[in-house]
Amino acid sequence: MESLKSQEHPEKESSQSGGHGLALRVPTQAPLLLVGLLTTGLAQLQTPASASRGFWALPENTTAVEGAAAELRCGVSAPGSAVQWAKDGLLLGPDPRIPGFPRYRLEGDPTKGEFHLHIEACDLSDDAEYECQVGRSETGPELVSPGVILSILVPPKMLQLTPEAGSTVTWEAGQEYEVSCVSGDAKPAPDITFLQSGQLISDVTANVNEGSQEKLFATEATARVTPQSSDNGQLLVCEGASPALDTPIKASFTMNVLFPPGPPVIEWPGLDEGHVRAGQSLELLCMSRGGNPLATLQWLKNGQPLSTAWGTKHAQAVARSMLVMIVRPEDHGARLSCEAHNSVSKEIQERGVTLQVTFPPSAITILGSASQSENKNVTLSCITKSSRPRVLLRWWLGWRQLQATEETVMDGLHGGHISMSNLTFPVRREDNGLTLTCEAFSEAFTKETFKKSLTLNVKYPAQKLWIEGPPEGQPLRAGTRVRLVCLAIGGNPDPSLTWYKDSRTVTEPRQPQEPRRVQLGNLEKSGSTFSRELVLLTGPSDNQAKFTCKAGQLSASTKLVVQFPSTNVTILANASALRPGDALNLTCVSVSSNPPVNLTWDKEGEKLEGLTSRPRSAPFKGSAAARSILLRMSSSDHGHRVTCRAHSTELRETVSAFYRLNVLYPPEFLGEQVLVVTAVEKGEALLPVSVSANPAPEAFNWTFRGYRLSPTGGPRHRILSGGALQLWNVTRADDGLYQLLCQNSEGTAEALVRLDVQYAPTIRALQDPTEVNIGGSADIVCTVDANPILPGMFSWERLGEEEEDQSLDDMEEISKGPTGRLRIHQAKLAQAGAYQCIVDNGVAPPARGLVRLVVRFAPQVEHPTPLTKVAAAGDSTSSATLHCRARGVPNIVFTWAKNGVPLDLQNPRYTEHTYHQGGVHSSLLTIANISAAQDYALFTCTATNPLGSDHTSIQLVSISRPDPPYGLKVLSMTPHSVGLEWKPGFDGGLPQRFQIRYEALETPGFLYMDVLPPQATTFTLTGLQPSTRYRIWLLASNALGDSEVADKGSQISITTPGLDQPSGEPDSQMPTEQPAGSSELPLMPVLFAVGGLLLLSNASCVGGFLWQRRQRRLAEGISEKTEAESEEVPIRNEYEEGQWTRDLDDPSSTVSTADVEPYYHSMKDFSPQLPPTLEEASYPRGLEEENMAFPGHLYDEVERMYAPSGTWGPLYDEVQMGPGDLRWSEDKYEDPRGIYDQVAGDLDPMEPDSLPFELRGHLV
Repeated sequence: MESLKSQEHPEKESSQSGGHGLALRVPTQAPLLLVGLLTTGLAQLQTPASASRGFWALPENTTAVEGAAAELRCGVSAPGSAVQWAKDGLLLGPDPRIPGFPRYRLEGDPTKGEFHLHIEACDLSDDAEYECQVGRSETGPELVSPGVILSILVPPKMLQLTPEAGSTVTWEAGQEYEVSCVSGDAKPAPDITFLQSGQLISDVTANVNEGSQEKLFATEATARVTPQSSDNGQLLVCEGASPALDTPIKASFTMNVLFPPGPPVIEWPGLDEGHVRAGQSLELLCMSRGGNPLATLQWLKNGQPLSTAWGTKHAQAVARSMLVMIVRPEDHGARLSCEAHNSVSKEIQERGVTLQVTFPPSAITILGSASQSENKNVTLSCITKSSRPRVLLRWWLGWRQLQATEETVMDGLHGGHISMSNLTFPVRREDNGLTLTCEAFSEAFTKETFKKSLTLNVKYPAQKLWIEGPPEGQPLRAGTRVRLVCLAIGGNPDPSLTWYKDSRTVTEPRQPQEPRRVQLGNLEKSGSTFSRELVLLTGPSDNQAKFTCKAGQLSASTKLVVQFPSTNVTILANASALRPGDALNLTCVSVSSNPPVNLTWDKEGEKLEGLTSRPRSAPFKGSAAARSILLRMSSSDHGHRVTCRAHSTELRETVSAFYRLNVLYPPEFLGEQVLVVTAVEKGEALLPVSVSANPAPEAFNWTFRGYRLSPTGGPRHRILSGGALQLWNVTRADDGLYQLLCQNSEGTAEALVRLDVQYAPTIRALQDPTEVNIGGSADIVCTVDANPILPGMFSWERLGEEEEDQSLDDMEEISKGPTGRLRIHQAKLAQAGAYQCIVDNGVAPPARGLVRLVVRFAPQVEHPTPLTKVAAAGDSTSSATLHCRARGVPNIVFTWAKNGVPLDLQNPRYTEHTYHQGGVHSSLLTIANISAAQDYALFTCTATNPLGSDHTSIQLVSISRPDPPYGLKVLSMTPHSVGLEWKPGFDGGLPQRFQIRYEALETPGFLYMDVLPPQATTFTLTGLQPSTRYRIWLLASNALGDSEVADKGSQISITTPGLDQPSGEPDSQMPTEQPAGSSELPLMPVLFAVGGLLLLSNASCVGGFLWQRRQRRLAEGISEKTEAESEEVPIRNEYEEGQWTRDLDDPSSTVSTADVEPYYHSMKDFSPQLPPTLEEASYPRGLEEENMAFPGHLYDEVERMYAPSGTWGPLYDEVQMGPGDLRWSEDKYEDPRGIYDQVAGDLDPMEPDSLPFELRGHLV
């Protein structure tokens, strides 16, 4: 009935199971199955079960570990019945795969009634009560097996140990500590045990708590641990055991148990502990075993630290400390102790030993004198230092033992004893020199002896004494070396031989700087004879002196006679302060001499007569002398020496003394005083002083232009100690007279010294530009400021690119004072240009100034031959520009005329622009809306300036076929080729090309060759035969047709060289001549008519073609012709731009020199936009509001920054000018004549545009 109830409320069971965290799903066919079963069960409720529907195998209670598989058996006796399992009342359904439970399945053979429930990877959700139920069938009622329990065992996953597992925990031995261990969730609750060093801990308290989920439990156990020293380094382990585990899980930590060390042990070397001898090196080892940490050891001596060094051996758990000490006597009775302790020691452990030190006496002393006169008693005492044990004393004289008079023992230091022995005995002469010894001995020091010895000195006198030396009374000259020897026989101690001079002891000089006049030898002994030498360098004091040698009571003497010159010559004066005119009395005194001397006077070599004075008493038992003179003083005597000479005739020696005259007088300038000093500007100058005065001048006062120079110095001067004046950074303002005033206490003196300051030249005036008419004369004047001014300091240079341009022939250089001139006679145009004035007066740097020589000449209009032509379409829409160029200085004014009638430039169809570029001037006349009837005419350009005028004509024509080329000539020739050159003719206003026609005279027929590129004017014709005569024509063509074949200028005949002849340029191949211009003039009307007809008839068909082709090739033609004509030798005329330039040809005009033939270009429909000219006073943006200033004359203009745009650009590219060259700033411009008033060094070289035009360092 319970199973039926479960079938009737499956959803309720499912929701209840869901409350336990289960997610059960009932299959969709479950309701039908339940309804069927319920119906069948109710129908057969009253039918008893038959035997065939029983169980042949019933499920049993089963236990499974989490994660393992479990199987509940169910064997049904009635096959074919519907069998299913119920879990905690929840039916799982008859499907063997049990939907909703992926880990559940039915296993076995259903035909055999096997319906075993198999569960994979069991988890806690599988822990439940299970029933095997058989549904009602036709053969019997439903059956339900007894309920069985599937118990799932969950092992603990971890143990949480406190202190932390895996760590090292420091404990102190004997102290109680608490350890806790908590298991993780498990089922059933695990059993926890503790192991200390492998031994089970009994004092454990455990509690079981609920786990984090239902049916799970956690065990918390606490143990009380008391570690011992044996636990140090061992593990404390927590073990968790569970039926779900094969082996318990463990967590552990290492015990670091702190415990005190063992007592220290001292290892004493030898058997007698504590007994040691002084001086011995004592090594004691102290050891302490055990302890954590190991013991800290230290040695103490009488309680005071002696050594704190120790070492440890952790493997043996031993601490060691070695004490090394040198035993001294004062260590007797000292207690050495070794202490051991560590951080957990309750008290310090100690082991000690007391020293018993044996030591001998450190010294033996003998008191008393071992020196005594013969036959008298000597009394001595022998005393030892403290020793342990005591020592005995005995005396020895030589090898003879003497008996002590008295012996005494006293207590000594460090527990020792002092021994003393007294001895008294008489001495004899034969005992002299014997050794007297005091010996100390003891049984404790059998291998050592201690003794003290003295040498016995028995005194007795000498027997004989005498002196060896020169005979007494023999004269000796001062400075003679005399040797005296004193000798004695016998005596002890050795007789001390002492020398005396007149009862005074003779000693050597103590000061080393004094001459060694006395040398006293040492006492020398030879056997029983003693000697001492006295060496004298005789002097005046040795005259009649008595020398005595003494040895005790014995003595011997001798006397010397010494001759010597004057010992001292002294000059006495009656006055000290002398002035010119004073009288001076000098007395010369010779203090002593032997024999007497003669006195004489002289002054700077001049002998003087004197008066002899009465002599006085003299020292050294010699003779004295005196002599006087009288002198009158002057300033020239200052510093002179007056000399007195004392001459000994017998000795032939002279002793002199001088008196320097000190005459006071005012300053006097000497003859070598410099009156003129030369210096260079910015350099240094020294104004020397040669003055004599006594006393020296007290002050040197310098005055310049009434101003006194400071004696203490200034920024640019100082007065040297000798009075000289030193100046630096000298300027020309320092030039002049300097007054010097010298003064001393006697008076003053004055002198004038001139300082001449030389400085580099500076150009003060240079007329730039200098103008002269051609054929006239002019001077280029250069005025400078310089010092010195030299006659040949001016030189001139011509600036030019070629050497011939730098020649100054036909020019005269004139120099007078500060002005130099370069004079030009019969001025030529070639002399125009830049010149440089160079001034060098020997003071660097030389001055340089640039000046332009402008040669003025009448206009020279360029007249191209033949007549210039300009082609343009006369369709009233095209335009053309006529270019007229002329040379001349000053500036040129252009006027235009058409067919001889002045052109009205107010007509809007005419626009004229004028350009000035140095001495080259151009006028561009633009004609707009050209009409064939009105504008095909002859235009005349007239150039005028104050010196004259010139003109040229330009023909405006229609577009037509090109004119024949001309000037055909041979450039080179080989057996198979010929190089040709020609000049193109008028192109008819359209681009033209060239073609070569040639024939071999022996072969009929013409051959043709196109010239490439089309605009080339040179070409090499190849494919020729050697030694062959050829005739060659040059043809031109444009879009309107071919040129005519001219008889001259466009054809030539040649003969190629043979193969054996050298190739090269022809020897005398002259170009053919161009037809004279006069022959073409009658054709002008015809050309006009033909051009007009061609224009009208072909305008509709070729107009478009010509326009596009002309525009495309126009720039190409201009560029090529520009390059072809860019090389022209310039004619120098430093007229603003400084050189002649020729404009490049443009599409509307032809301008050239006489050596260059014209080019022609069509100007159909070309209308250039020209920039404003200077006359129109239009300036670029940014400069409109500024004041424009141009120095010099009107024709000294510089080309503006505007260059013609478009096709006209190349005409003005010959001289490039930047915006900085447009003008000079008004505030920077100065009159050229005053430009050189500035010092060249004051100009800033970094800003050339801020300088005047003439000083920019180059010519434009």
